[in-house]
Amino acid sequence: MTDTIPSWERVRGMVPVSLCDWPGKITCVLFAGGCNLRCPTCHNASLAWKWASLPNLNREVVLADLRRRKRWLDGITLSGGEPTCLTDLDDLLADLASTGLPVKLDSNGSAPGVLARVLEAGLVQSVAVDVKGPWSMYPELTGQAMDADAACDALGDVFDLAQAYPGRVYFRCTKVPSLTPEDLETTQAQMPQGLPLHFQEFVPPRSCDDFS
Repeated sequence: MTDTIPSWERVRGMVPVSLCDWPGKITCVLFAGGCNLRCPTCHNASLAWKWASLPNLNREVVLADLRRRKRWLDGITLSGGEPTCLTDLDDLLADLASTGLPVKLDSNGSAPGVLARVLEAGLVQSVAVDVKGPWSMYPELTGQAMDADAACDALGDVFDLAQAYPGRVYFRCTKVPSLTPEDLETTQAQMPQGLPLHFQEFVPPRSCDDFS
């Protein structure tokens, strides 16, 4: 899913300092609105589907702030929503890279071609990909937006990317309430040998105020 809305128009949230969004690094997190999935347990639902209700962030102000704080940051995380839905994602990533800080991209893995492009272009140094659960549960877990076959195919391509770019693509699974211990075991078993899967605890969804 892409549209013609400029990427910076969709940047509607910012956490100036985060210690948990890029393991081992202190980052600034930017949130881009819009998503192609409808996960019922979405952590950022307001931003994913009602992003236009959030305050717009000025491109020049954000970039100037990042350059000013560069000495205290280890990088920038671009999250969402789903950033791969942005029609000019490459331009946004290039703007962020112009600050001299490395960039990490968060994704649901549904657009492996986009991830391949930005990795090959050197626009991101790291990609974090969500594995929602067992392939068979993807319809339930994504609000009927992604079926089992599509999930298996897309994430299979992302697994290949991870092997092509060692250490730069990592995977995580959130233990949402609908996932049983058996489901988590199945999710783990889907991972190719040598690709670790990090399980993270479920956190209740954010409110709009958390992004400003």
